[in-house]
Amino acid sequence: MKLLGKRQFRMDFWTWVKIIVILALCLFIVYPFYTILTKSVFSTKVEGITLYNFTRFFTKPYYYKSLLRSLYVCFFTVLASTAIGVPIAYLMTRYNILGKKAMHIMTILSLMSPPFIGAYSWIILLGRNGLAAKLFTMLGLTAPTIYGRGGIIFVFTLHLFPYIYLYTSGAMNSIDSSLEEAAENLGMSKLRRIWTVTLPVILPSILAGCLMVFMTCLADFGTPMLLGEGYVVLPVLVYNEYMSESATDPFMASALSVVIVICSLLVLVFQKYVIDKRNYQMSSLRPPVEVQLHGGKRLLASLPIYIVIFLASLPQIVVICQSFVERSFSGMVKGINLSNYQTILKRLFTNIKNTYVFSSVAIVFIVLVGIFVAYILVRKKGKVASLIDMLIMFPYVIPGSVLGIGLIIAFNRKPIILVGTSAIMIISYVVRKLPYTVRSGTAFLCQMDPFVEEASINLGVPPLKTFFTVTARMMLPGVMSGAVLSWITCINELSSSIMLYTGKTSTISVAIYQEVVRMSDGTAAALSTILTLTTIISLLIVFRVTKGKVKIV
Repeated sequence: MKLLGKRQFRMDFWTWVKIIVILALCLFIVYPFYTILTKSVFSTKVEGITLYNFTRFFTKPYYYKSLLRSLYVCFFTVLASTAIGVPIAYLMTRYNILGKKAMHIMTILSLMSPPFIGAYSWIILLGRNGLAAKLFTMLGLTAPTIYGRGGIIFVFTLHLFPYIYLYTSGAMNSIDSSLEEAAENLGMSKLRRIWTVTLPVILPSILAGCLMVFMTCLADFGTPMLLGEGYVVLPVLVYNEYMSESATDPFMASALSVVIVICSLLVLVFQKYVIDKRNYQMSSLRPPVEVQLHGGKRLLASLPIYIVIFLASLPQIVVICQSFVERSFSGMVKGINLSNYQTILKRLFTNIKNTYVFSSVAIVFIVLVGIFVAYILVRKKGKVASLIDMLIMFPYVIPGSVLGIGLIIAFNRKPIILVGTSAIMIISYVVRKLPYTVRSGTAFLCQMDPFVEEASINLGVPPLKTFFTVTARMMLPGVMSGAVLSWITCINELSSSIMLYTGKTSTISVAIYQEVVRMSDGTAAALSTILTLTTIISLLIVFRVTKGKVKIV
């Protein structure tokens, strides 16, 4: 019995991996959030442990109205994104839309570009001195304003509706067509069939997309900061409380961070509750057949998709064109040339170098950890695996600014001081973007037949060697597709970077934000173009690796 007990609790390779992963997650996720939580119950105005900050938040309009504004923006963005994303998904999956593959790629590209670049582009177009605004004035019309809550919702919607589209189109492609045919045979009209059969079946997927939109809106800092003009939402308030030169209050910022996390978790629980109550599973024995439209009908079905995707892609087009325009200090156009690129290479080369170095180092860790964690979650299931899964996904539902504050508070004192170093930037990227790679790896591994590994072991190859020579190699395409998506979001990261950077560790995203604030449109556009082109190249790599099937977390 003693021998059996010793064998049962033997420390093998995977046990060590689990221990190391859990320790790392506790150090870089649990500990920073714990420091935020403990900091939130202290105040400079009250001695000892207190709920003063939370009382102040829920009694002072300046604070609680920021939460109401955030929820307002999130709710209407979700509503507008759903109203756009679901019909586009239906048209794209059911009809032979003109240039369908190109439209699909452009939709994903608009999602992968950072939202603050979209905000900046719309300022160029519809700002007070914007190009489109001037055109409206010449025609004797008043241009719609891009500032305030309407502008924030507009930019968010055009940026985030692809989440709804991707989740919904994936679900619509998996519906068994016999279900819809049965409804039509019973005399249902097409519109009633969609409303009473198709939409209820794919509701869990739509809600998953809505959750992604809501979380992204709630966490985003750049767009409301650029477009708000007094319409202060929660992430901007957190930044102001923690980073403001005039009134820094880390205790209040910590309390605000706790409020954001609670809101995120409540939405996550609500979504899970609805999905668990209305979750349908089916085998797609007969996938839906694409309806072949011709002539005017095909053009009519394609037109709304082209309009929406054009508007969503317009920010990328604007920044690329703007990057070649040289302007004087007064704003007058001096010519079309490469002067903006020459300027950023001289003045902001450190930001460019930091972005690619930090993201590249982060991706190495993300791939290594992602392979091991994905294998544990799929092949080594248990309570420990469930704990790892929960901890890894936790940063995905909290804003980057909250993580940034947690890392600052946690690692700004002995024994570990990381604030102001490159390491803390890389750690924030790894922690925030690891879920993309882990989810992609687990999805790929779930489709792999375990008999392949078993056959290798039965032929005398040790299990550990089988993992490295067989399993890991087979997982690599799935892991790499997630890693490229992680890379894209790393180079575009602003929320955590704006909290953690110093002069020596500033990145392209931070530089773009600063250049926009300084009204240096040309250099901001040149930096944005570099990010946009990097994003396009990275996405093309993803499409090549996955053969056109991109998995968004």
